Amino acid sequence: MGIYRQRLLLDYYYYLLKNVLIFFVNFFSFPKRKTFEVEKSQVISKERTKQTEKEAMDGPPVNDFCSICHGHFNIACQANCSHWFCGDCIMLVWHHGSVLQPCKCPLCRRQITLLVPGEASLRERSDPDVVEVLGKIERYNHLFGGNTSGLIQRMQDLPFLLRRLLREIMDPQRSLPLVIRARVYIAMVLSAIYIISPIDIIPEGILGIVGLLDDLLVVLICFLHVAAIYRAVLYYRHGGS
Repeated sequence: MGIYRQRLLLDYYYYLLKNVLIFFVNFFSFPKRKTFEVEKSQVISKERTKQTEKEAMDGPPVNDFCSICHGHFNIACQANCSHWFCGDCIMLVWHHGSVLQPCKCPLCRRQITLLVPGEASLRERSDPDVVEVLGKIERYNHLFGGNTSGLIQRMQDLPFLLRRLLREIMDPQRSLPLVIRARVYIAMVLSAIYIISPIDIIPEGILGIVGLLDDLLVVLICFLHVAAIYRAVLYYRHGGS
């Protein structure tokens, strides 16, 4: 009887130890595998997201369409109001009105003073039809892209210009001239130094929150200056002489 009880206890301890070992093996091996698979899927998802964002940066949104012909974009170009159009469509809108003045955006009714072709359109320069439309866009930019606009127009163009500038700075494949990069960095550093420094034109210690007005004004001037620099780059690329 004693031997039988000892055998039962040994079998029980063996079964318990076996299950404990299986539990630890599963706990320390499968989660790692699962974590690796999750991390791998997350990396793939991020790469796809970056690729999608890059494609969206180089051209119009995937599911969007031209607001003039209501069809898929053909030789897409982006106006300074950030709206996308077919190159030929926006040229027809311009020729329909006065060719001596820039046309207005069919969506927001702002004056279009600059048209930037998408990267896909620029890569198709071997096509004669694409070359013809790009030539019209370059002539349009040559006529109206270099005109100095008012302060309100420049402030309205800030989102379009600053987004494109940021993409060019962050993307190593884009060829933003080193001199332009240096001028942009210098302007940003100088404005940051003024904001951080205790010396203010309007002292915050005396006027409180009103004293932030000079900092906001410096930031606005910096953005306008940087946007003007980048606009000159776009004008030189797509129609300047």
